[in-house]
Amino acid sequence: MDITITPTKLRGTVQAIPSKSQAHRLLICAAFADKPTALICPDTNRDIEATAECLCSLGARTERTPEGYNVTPAMQIPTVATLNCCESGSTLRFMLPVVGALGVDATFRMEGRLPYRPLSPLQEEMTRMGCTLTRPTEHTLRCTGKLKNGEYTVDGGVSSQFITGLLLAGALMDGQSTIRIAGKLESKPYVDMTKDAMALCGVNAENLCVSGSRPLRSPGTVQVEGDWSNGAFFLAAAAMGSCVSVTGLSEISSQGDRAAAALLTQLDTPITIDAADIPDLVPILAVTAAARQGAVFTNIRRLRLKESDRVASVIAMLKALGGCAEATEDTLTVYPCTFTGGTVDACGDHRIAMSAAIAATAATGPVTVLGCECVSKSYPGFWEEYKRLGGQYEQHIR
Repeated sequence: MDITITPTKLRGTVQAIPSKSQAHRLLICAAFADKPTALICPDTNRDIEATAECLCSLGARTERTPEGYNVTPAMQIPTVATLNCCESGSTLRFMLPVVGALGVDATFRMEGRLPYRPLSPLQEEMTRMGCTLTRPTEHTLRCTGKLKNGEYTVDGGVSSQFITGLLLAGALMDGQSTIRIAGKLESKPYVDMTKDAMALCGVNAENLCVSGSRPLRSPGTVQVEGDWSNGAFFLAAAAMGSCVSVTGLSEISSQGDRAAAALLTQLDTPITIDAADIPDLVPILAVTAAARQGAVFTNIRRLRLKESDRVASVIAMLKALGGCAEATEDTLTVYPCTFTGGTVDACGDHRIAMSAAIAATAATGPVTVLGCECVSKSYPGFWEEYKRLGGQYEQHIR
């Protein structure tokens, strides 16, 4: 599905959708709690649904309701299970150590770019600590054996999701486990989100040290925070001249992408932005910077390992719209421009598709987004919300 947008400013108020990152963590904790949990999460997406389905494969029940999910914990863990992660990197990297902690013979199914995204050094640490990981096919991963508690060492510069997965696993194993970080920990706020979710379930993970004891404590009824990552798109539209406000975002959230609020106000002058803790914000910040005074993004290496190579796809998007950007190994430079419109290949990346749509609000000509349906990964209602705010577009089936 493609979409052609006629440039126009947006106007209105957006209610932030629930945080995908927090929903993953709370669902997993609730699935291994001592009693049912009501998760207030009225909007969902393909990634959250993938985690919910994987937990059902492990014996939990995740009943979808208008308010969110009623999670009934897994009372009996299966010995063999198949878990479909779809394209969700979070689901795979969180659930892989979890099944290792439970000792399940688990086969993971993967779609899109997920089979090619890195699992090292998580894979090596899990192997060292009792599991065997094999690739039966290009799109499947099998984990057998059982993790033992102890000290795990992970490079902090690859993915904070590895650390989250091991923390969640540690909570499910008997005894104490410690995760030692080699090098600099990037995306630290995501690890803080994990510790916050675990704390709601009675597990202390300070200093990355966990004393496991399943079942966890149910938080009872808990509301998923508004998502700063996706709220940032409409905040950026406001920064580019639309009259849009976003409600439901906590200013004291541990979400790293809360930084969007401050960064968007600083783009009136050329600035340097460290992307180490906010890799998901780079596409929309790059669009906003191009429409304003430009910016330099540093520590961008991990962007090449996302749903697309986001360094290449951001540069291609800006060039397609009449802008200019260039990159070195670890730096992305975005130059100021006037968006003239054009055709953007979303590259199967939800954040590229949504960034191109926001760029269209400041363009002088139509913007076509190829593969616009990829927004369903994180924000299925994005195009409806865009239209409700006055956005004008036509969809085309290829």
